[in-house]
Amino acid sequence: MNIVARARNILLSPASEWAVIAEENTRSADLFYSYVMVLAVIPPLCTLIGYALIDSRISFGFGMIGAIVQYCLTLAAVSFVALVAQWLAPKFGGRDDLDQAMKLVAYSHTASWVGGALFLYPPLGAASFLSVLYGAYLAYCGATPVMAVPPARAVLYTVAVILPVLVVFFLISLVLAIFLGLAMMGTII
Repeated sequence: MNIVARARNILLSPASEWAVIAEENTRSADLFYSYVMVLAVIPPLCTLIGYALIDSRISFGFGMIGAIVQYCLTLAAVSFVALVAQWLAPKFGGRDDLDQAMKLVAYSHTASWVGGALFLYPPLGAASFLSVLYGAYLAYCGATPVMAVPPARAVLYTVAVILPVLVVFFLISLVLAIFLGLAMMGTII
């Protein structure tokens, strides 16, 4: 899988790309190591560069700790949300398949991970929220082809999957705020 081509295709032509993704035989672990771990580094790295090196709001060492914590929590959150997506799918008429759920979660997060590049220039960081909204749309588009959720239930399934995402990433922000004083700096993905 060409990671750049996949990211470009899911962002620019999601309908056709979801159909391709649904037919692929990709194991969760392979997708996690070859895609999630690579793209999930963008927001914390760009936040570190933007806030520690360019804007100098935080020290580099402090920023590095925050970036590492954010990255690790993000990886754990993606795994958790994939489990939630797998668990919820049959309740909405879809299939119970962890590999497919990981595809849905990983590729839906592409928009927010790529949008994390906005944190290179801290005043633009808040605009990354738009990429989060686009990620929700991507999840909706992928619910039917990837998880076999009937189209009539795709919106409800997407909302049901997104609610835990919001809770998980709020908790990540809270952890960073409590321990590192980095509330909401690059943690919304």
